[in-house]
Amino acid sequence: MTTIGKIALGKNGPVVSKLGLGCMRMSPVWGGPANDENESIATIHAALDNGINFLNTGDFYGSGHNELLVGKAIKGRRDEVFISVKFGAIFYGSQWLGLDLRPIAIKNFINYSLVRLGIDTIDLYQPCRLDNSVPVEDVIGTVADLIKEGKVRHLGVSEVTPEQLRKANSVHPVAALEIGYSLADRQIESGLLPAARELGIGVVAFANTAEGLLTGQMKAPLPADSYQSHFPRFQGENLVKNLEKVEVLKQMAADKGYTTAQLAIAWVNSQGDHIMPLVSMSRRSRLPENLQAMEIRFSPEETDILNKHFAPGAIVGSTYLQR
Repeated sequence: MTTIGKIALGKNGPVVSKLGLGCMRMSPVWGGPANDENESIATIHAALDNGINFLNTGDFYGSGHNELLVGKAIKGRRDEVFISVKFGAIFYGSQWLGLDLRPIAIKNFINYSLVRLGIDTIDLYQPCRLDNSVPVEDVIGTVADLIKEGKVRHLGVSEVTPEQLRKANSVHPVAALEIGYSLADRQIESGLLPAARELGIGVVAFANTAEGLLTGQMKAPLPADSYQSHFPRFQGENLVKNLEKVEVLKQMAADKGYTTAQLAIAWVNSQGDHIMPLVSMSRRSRLPENLQAMEIRFSPEETDILNKHFAPGAIVGSTYLQR
């Protein structure tokens, strides 16, 4: 299999695998069923065996189910793993209620996370968003205190604005920015990515296939129970037009001998040595394909075609990535 390269998170930050494993979909998401636990654990083990050491979870994924699952998977292998945890989201069942970023809540959240994961220290701890309900200084300052206490090693942030990123980094050095990024979602290129590059912050990029749009497998109309159908991008004529755009990616993938999803991941990977594609997997069968995507290279002509065809704004209709 592919030998996974390494990426440094931050100027003097930790060195982790260039490909990250998103564990969210191993748990009940948006009210859906959990995946087979044994297969999920086997997937994590296979990822570790192939050099992927960055595992991403959240304390609200499946109401703690995901952390418990990851904890089982890494038992006896803690030294091989870099664990990234998001906090702050409040759900009731599958219903989003909002954020709780109060310092007292953060100190409560982390104790539960440490117990569920079965570890003493979280490698990367980050608010899932910042909504100005609590001053950024208070949120980041609390994580900085947890770093001093030894409960956290590095600070991360997720889904923030350039201004929030700069403010957070002024309180305590930010190692990593987690953000949605794909050929279909390039709005962060105008402000957020340059800010991260200037500050020396690593980028953990999720939603590389734009919630399935760039897989080449999506067809219009979507099933009525599809979660994507709640967003304008995936509705009516918007979806029809967007899928027409994807045909160019499908043809390039066929010409190069890869899947469309592999090219979508490869494009994100090609955007810089400081950018890590974070790919969700819950089955071992997905691993070889995603590892191979990290080997794909684009010619200058292919890069030009993709950049022009998927220029910012080319994909019509909003999605949750554009909150």
